[in-house]
Amino acid sequence: MPIIFLLITCLAALQMPLLHAQDTQKATQDWRPLFDGKSLDGWVNVNCAPSTWTVREGMIHCTGIPTGALRTDRPYENFILEFEWRHLVAAGNAGLFVWAEPISAPGVPFLRAIEVQILDHAYGKSDWFTTHGDIFPIHGSTMIPDAPSRGSRSFPSEMRSKASPEWNHYRVTCIDGVIQLAVNGKEVSGGKECVYRKGYIALESEGGKVDYRNIRIKELPSSSPAPSMVAPLDQGFTTLYNGVNLDGWVVPEGSEDHWRAQDWKLVYDGKSQAEIKHLWTRESYRDFVMVCDWRWSGETSKRQVPLILPDGSYAKNEKGERLNEEVDFAGDSGIFLRGNTKSQVNIWNWSIGSGEVYGYRNDPKTSPEVRQSVTPRLAADNPIGKWNRFIITLKGDRLSVTLNGHRVIEDALLPGIPPEGPIGLQHHGDPIEFASLYIKEL
Repeated sequence: MPIIFLLITCLAALQMPLLHAQDTQKATQDWRPLFDGKSLDGWVNVNCAPSTWTVREGMIHCTGIPTGALRTDRPYENFILEFEWRHLVAAGNAGLFVWAEPISAPGVPFLRAIEVQILDHAYGKSDWFTTHGDIFPIHGSTMIPDAPSRGSRSFPSEMRSKASPEWNHYRVTCIDGVIQLAVNGKEVSGGKECVYRKGYIALESEGGKVDYRNIRIKELPSSSPAPSMVAPLDQGFTTLYNGVNLDGWVVPEGSEDHWRAQDWKLVYDGKSQAEIKHLWTRESYRDFVMVCDWRWSGETSKRQVPLILPDGSYAKNEKGERLNEEVDFAGDSGIFLRGNTKSQVNIWNWSIGSGEVYGYRNDPKTSPEVRQSVTPRLAADNPIGKWNRFIITLKGDRLSVTLNGHRVIEDALLPGIPPEGPIGLQHHGDPIEFASLYIKEL
């Protein structure tokens, strides 16, 4: 063998361990902790109580109460996520959300997302789910599941998860709308053509006491997904209701057993015995955007109510008498703005639809222009018993209301509305449920 070739071979052999060490170091550097083991920095409590998510002995601990989520403070697109989890009580329920929206979907405490199931064995299983690593889209997301599957749910090809209180390891790979789950070292389930394919990562609270540890992520290059494939960005909303109690609300004596925290729902039976029966926030607000879900929970009845015209006036006959119409009536309630009961975004079953500002529309001193502006453009209520979502925007003395995705009030003038005040949920003697109460101050 020529001497020069021998020298080259020896030098290459000496460099190989160095190059391997450099590659290993780079691969290690590609990973970063998603949880620092000491705090919830980098995470956002979406709709739970402060006690729901805490840090204990280097772990994220979840009480499971109320139902809700803890999410990352920024979205992720292509990545590999690894973490360990354990249920502390048999039959515990939890989950991981990927490519999620920043706040809960309408009428539920969950985020629109792809869910990776985290169930304990004692929870049981059926033809529709297992406890070993199912993957499925929820609340508006879509996915084509890998086999074995049913509907849009991918079942694990092998049962590898361990029962409480043992630790389990998940490796979740999310690339270009394709998701794959490895449970305790082996890939078992997945899906493709996911929508969204960029969004937040979240841990789910759903009744199970769960610990999480060693959460780390490796981000991969972006494929620049279309806007329709990207979850909405965080708009800075914070929750007004924690799902455990009514901290942050003024509950007058006589209302304690009537306005109640019932997990993710704030429930009212319509029977408060207090002198002032409305429920008000402790804090006052000026300009804001508010999200509020609501639905009727009582019995319905046939009722004659006035017929309201699009300009906000009452329909009348030739004698000047108001015309009535029969409706399925479930109740009356509303959202009070800035401590002012006149500035009420109404909730009811009249055919004009919810969202109108009754105090202004019904005031004889209101100008025709203002009366028409505070009258809904269309009836956008969902059927009685279904959830509805208000998005209420108040800037100065101007109000806009979106109901179930439809703008029903647009830049309406509210003359004389106070510059600041609390937000109220109205008592009108009828049972109603509220949820997903968020606010963003402007």
